[in-house]
Amino acid sequence: MPTDHISQVYADLRISLSEAGSETGRRPVLVLHGGGGPATIAGIAQHLAPTAYTLVPVHPGWDGTLRPEWLTGVDDLALAYLHLLQDRGLEDVLVVGSSLGGWIAAEMAVRDAGQRISGLVLVDAVGVQVEGEPIADYFALEPRAAFELSWHEPERYYVDPAALPADQLAVRQANMATMRVLAGDPYMHDPKLLRRLGRVRQPALLVWGESDRIVTPAFGAAYARAFGDGRLEVVPKAGHLPQIEQPEVTFGLIDKHLRRTGGGGGGQP
Repeated sequence: MPTDHISQVYADLRISLSEAGSETGRRPVLVLHGGGGPATIAGIAQHLAPTAYTLVPVHPGWDGTLRPEWLTGVDDLALAYLHLLQDRGLEDVLVVGSSLGGWIAAEMAVRDAGQRISGLVLVDAVGVQVEGEPIADYFALEPRAAFELSWHEPERYYVDPAALPADQLAVRQANMATMRVLAGDPYMHDPKLLRRLGRVRQPALLVWGESDRIVTPAFGAAYARAFGDGRLEVVPKAGHLPQIEQPEVTFGLIDKHLRRTGGGGGGQP
């Protein structure tokens, strides 16, 4: 069963963290959620827990957690999570990130001077600027339009915000406000990241929903090409969250990459 902890990364930054599995003899996997919060990657974490040591943080400012005023960018989160790995003495870490979490994972990789990361999985990640493939302006979209762009079967997953209890709606609004602070300007990308990814030698798997129109598969293909060792896998009948719409396919791809990158990367597919 997962256990919840608070990790004091800096004097004024405490990170809520859920852990599962044993640190002894198991590969550490850091699982990073996107703007939708920890629920969006819960299935990934649950799938990996029996065979890996999983760490699932809640980004500061999400789900009622505190965000210090200085934490205003994805680069701040990337460094905080690298320092978390350092504090724990973790190496050979696979970092799995969905959407915003994928962006954080990429920023971690370009800053990983200690070489604690041995593999990456980016699931429909934002974070770079691709000519001709703009990221949909999620902040400007009406809720139904956002679902239309995000899901292969939007009618199956659509939830009218007006139907939510007041406390759940308040959490969603606070999460969105935090995302605006971290990723609103420049919108959902780091202008310098794409050119830096060629320096990342850890194998990077980019998993992409075929029907994603927030960030298209063409965007994902350009993202994958930018890595020193990047590969794109497109998941049919899935949108921005293939781990929810097509979990078996998505988990299978992650498992394969977990095996490929164990022991510092460079293994066989």
